[in-house]
Amino acid sequence: MALTLIIIVAIIAVIAFYVIGIYNRLVSLKNRFENAFAQIEVQLKRRHDLIPNLVETAKGYLSHERETLQSVIEARNTAAAGLKAAAANPGSAQAMAELGGAEGALTQAMGRLNVVMEAYPDLKASQNMQQLSEELTSTENKVAFARQSFNDAVMHYNTYRQSFPPVAVAGMFGHGQDASLLEFEDSAQIQVAPKVSF
Repeated sequence: MALTLIIIVAIIAVIAFYVIGIYNRLVSLKNRFENAFAQIEVQLKRRHDLIPNLVETAKGYLSHERETLQSVIEARNTAAAGLKAAAANPGSAQAMAELGGAEGALTQAMGRLNVVMEAYPDLKASQNMQQLSEELTSTENKVAFARQSFNDAVMHYNTYRQSFPPVAVAGMFGHGQDASLLEFEDSAQIQVAPKVSF
């Protein structure tokens, strides 16, 4: 009788330690993708901070293009708001979709601005514009790398959470839903580094 009780207690202890291990792994993987999103947030904030400087530099040259400049600023503000919402809940499907859409709209607005600026050779030759464009291009590349890192971390989390036996206990520990990838509206376009020629 005592031996049976010891065996039962040992089995329960092994199961408890195993479940604790699953919980700890889920927490670790969730923290990784949240940290990866923080890296995206840093780069997107940098991008959002550079855009007003770019627009301000272009204003003097593009006096007839106020509508284009205004659309860039509006898209930037929408993207900044989307980033703030996504930072509050990284991995949320709705937050990631809204951020992706806002960043896609900002990329399109920046593309229209680049097309307009092509018609102004003095602007393209401006030292400030060249420096801002170089910084913006570098930041765009960093955003792409950070997004890939985030999506990889989300994939590892989702794969572990969906596998057996973690799937059997994940919901009990607040890990009942998959985290969402961050995909921009035009994923093919964002994969290509932006072409800025000044």
